[in-house]
Amino acid sequence: MNIDIITIFPEFFDAFLHTSIIKRGIEDGFLNIKTHQLRDYSSLKHNRIDDTPYGGGAGMLMMFPPFYEAIKTLKKQHTKIIMTSPQGQLFDQKKATELAREEHIIVLCGHYEGIDARVEDLIDEEISIGNYVLTGGEMPAMIMVDAISRLVPGVIHEDSSETDSLQKGWLKYPQYTKPENYEGYRVPDILLSGHHQNIEMWRKEQSIRRTLSKRPDLLGEIKLTEEEKKILKRIQSEKQG
Repeated sequence: MNIDIITIFPEFFDAFLHTSIIKRGIEDGFLNIKTHQLRDYSSLKHNRIDDTPYGGGAGMLMMFPPFYEAIKTLKKQHTKIIMTSPQGQLFDQKKATELAREEHIIVLCGHYEGIDARVEDLIDEEISIGNYVLTGGEMPAMIMVDAISRLVPGVIHEDSSETDSLQKGWLKYPQYTKPENYEGYRVPDILLSGHHQNIEMWRKEQSIRRTLSKRPDLLGEIKLTEEEKKILKRIQSEKQG
C-alpha cells in the first residue's frame, strides 16, 4: 500500500509514522507512507499557497496551482485521490476496508477556509471524519491512514483485524486478562471453561448485546445471519419481558 499525504505541516505526521504498528508496517515493507510539503509545489514568492477568495469573504483560501502540480507529480495509473473535508462522506470501517484494497492513495489536507473548488475536478472523493470542523485536514488524514493501514495484509495479524469492532458491523465483545479476580471484580466463568465453542457463542451474543446497548443505530446496516437473528430476537424478548 502506497500513501502520499499533501500538507503544509508534514512535521505533524512525524511521531505518527515512527511509532507502533504504522512504523512496523513501514519497516516490514507492507506500507509506504510519505508526506509532501505543498509549498514545494508553489511557484510564487516565498512558496505562497494561499490567497483571498474571489467575491470576498473571511479568511484565506488555499490556491489551486500547488495542488494541481503536486497531484500531477505524484499521481500514478491506479491512484485514488481523497480530499479531507467536512462536506465529504462520513468515514467508517466499511470505507477503510474498501480503501485498504487500493494500490495508491493521495490524501489532500486542507487548511484555512478550505481549497479552491477547482481541486474537486482532480479528486475521486471527499471524506469527513465527523460532523464538525477542524483547523486543518492533518488530523482527519492521520485517522484515515491509521484505519486503512491496519487492514493492509501483513500489517497486523489477520485474525485481529477480522474481530475488530465494526469490521462485520457489530461492536466487539468484552475482553479480559489476568488476574481472573481482583478485589471482587471477576472474569466471566465461561472464559475460564476452556470450551471454545461455548466461548465463541458467548462472544457473539455479547457483541450483539453491546451493539444494542451502545450503538443501536448500527443494526440497520448489518446483514444478519439466521443465527444472529435468533440471538437478537431472544435478547429483545428479554428486554420486553
